[in-house]
Amino acid sequence: MNWGLLAGVIGGLVLVWLLLVVALYLVGRRQDDPTTLRAALRLLPDVVRLLRRLAGDPSLPRGVRVRLVLLIGYLLLPLDLVPDFIPVVGYADDAVVVALALRSVVRAAGPGALERHWPGTAEGLRVVERLAGVS
Repeated sequence: MNWGLLAGVIGGLVLVWLLLVVALYLVGRRQDDPTTLRAALRLLPDVVRLLRRLAGDPSLPRGVRVRLVLLIGYLLLPLDLVPDFIPVVGYADDAVVVALALRSVVRAAGPGALERHWPGTAEGLRVVERLAGVS
């Protein structure tokens, strides 16, 4: 095995990861809007309840429910792609993973699944639907 090549590939991946973290941090600092942050934090409990309800819905395809259970497990793990203690970017990876999972739910079960299980306000549902790619 060529150890130099392996070290180069690993070093390159770490460098790309660091560049992405720095880019997310810089974009987040530039768009530091406290009202947006407050609105997102208000949605968090509703999104967690939504994920739990969707994961327990027997009418959804089994693959979707398994993905949602895995997502909930990922969100509970203390280890992330980007550690949560990094300002602004720490929770960005979680938000991206949740958005991808919700898009997967909408593709497989339709936007009605979000509407049936959404525990929050209509305004919050519109934000979650935009996040999930519902037009």
